[in-house]
Amino acid sequence: MKIDFCTCEDFDCPNHPSNHDKGCTLCIKKNLELNEIPSCFFKKINKDLSDQEDFTIDGFVKLYNINKK
Repeated sequence: MKIDFCTCEDFDCPNHPSNHDKGCTLCIKKNLELNEIPSCFFKKINKDLSDQEDFTIDGFVKLYNINKK
């Protein structure tokens, strides 16, 4: 399934929407189980995630605070 707004580039991930017909559901489910946030939310704030240490809620808040305008 193609999701036009998906910015995730991890096409090898079994939860990526291009690898099944369940949209974002599997990705979100995995992230919720790990107390994380999908990378697309992080990329909305900063497209370059090369320095991102983790994808936790705290990690998201830190990234937001660093990049807010």
